[in-house]
Amino acid sequence: MITKEMSITEVVQKYPESIDIFMQHGMGCVGCAAARFENIEQGAMAHGVDVDKLIKALNKTLE
Repeated sequence: MITKEMSITEVVQKYPESIDIFMQHGMGCVGCAAARFENIEQGAMAHGVDVDKLIKALNKTLE
């Protein structure tokens, strides 16, 4: 299960299919240096993305 406390890089490495979801939500930061240090919540806030919707979409891809 993906949580908003996980780092973006951690999620992308464990679940490469998550890249499309990040991109669909306007977060092209998966290759950004900040993705290593920011958790999903911080990245979402920086991009004006609803973190709850993003987490829901990310977890849906794991089903």
